[in-house]
Amino acid sequence: MAIGKWIGGIVGFMSGGPLGALAGIVLGGVLDSMLDGVNTYETQGTFDGYSGYQQAAYQSRTAQGQRNSFLFSMLVLSSYVIKADGKVMHSEMEVVRNMLRQNFGEVASQQGDEILRRLFDEQKRVGEQQFKNTVADCCRQIAMNMDYSQRLQLLNFLVMISQADGRVDDVEVKTMKECAQWMQMSADDVDSMLGMGKDDLESAYQVLGVSPNATDAEVKRAYRNLALNHHPDKVAALGEDVRKAAEKKFQEINNAKERIWKARGL
Repeated sequence: MAIGKWIGGIVGFMSGGPLGALAGIVLGGVLDSMLDGVNTYETQGTFDGYSGYQQAAYQSRTAQGQRNSFLFSMLVLSSYVIKADGKVMHSEMEVVRNMLRQNFGEVASQQGDEILRRLFDEQKRVGEQQFKNTVADCCRQIAMNMDYSQRLQLLNFLVMISQADGRVDDVEVKTMKECAQWMQMSADDVDSMLGMGKDDLESAYQVLGVSPNATDAEVKRAYRNLALNHHPDKVAALGEDVRKAAEKKFQEINNAKERIWKARGL
């Protein structure tokens, strides 16, 4: 399988803009050939006159394009976060490999690893500041084309990567907050995710993004907003593995809520 083959069938927002340009650099001519493959007579225009099979095929390609764009976006942002502390950790790389392995198999995992290394090479070639500018532009494109729940899940994967080596450095937190803000999200979303998976009351408040001094009404409102934005159904179109990760995150939000409810006697 040629490098980038598993990203085949890209349609939608990644076909242009900074993400598309970066894909073209990293994957060479692969992106153009993939786009040529999907931009056929059958996939042009509207649904007028389409058979049911053609409509279903088009919708399937569109959904796959959204998913592939999500995965490539994850690789781009992962390359930025992984290099934030100046070194590439095996444990961080393995988190990315595992996600690809679960969905696409071992070959795709190896290809994703190669794409990440090409992104590292591109960062070295253009320099840290220029690559940072490119990532910022990619984040703005993501913000224009992904809904908030999908961006939250993208951010969640970055947090998982940063935690892979057992510690999260300040520079990694700063880098993830930069990405969040470039994607028109709150830096508090990063703090909330960093509090997940812990069993103390302080972390529970961190997950909900409220102070221990908040009123019961404020705490309940914060939980409702989190539950709405992080619901797994909102990322179901991105694939089963992404949905399962969202389910785990959703459960951790509920665990935090239960600790606070118990402490307050709610």
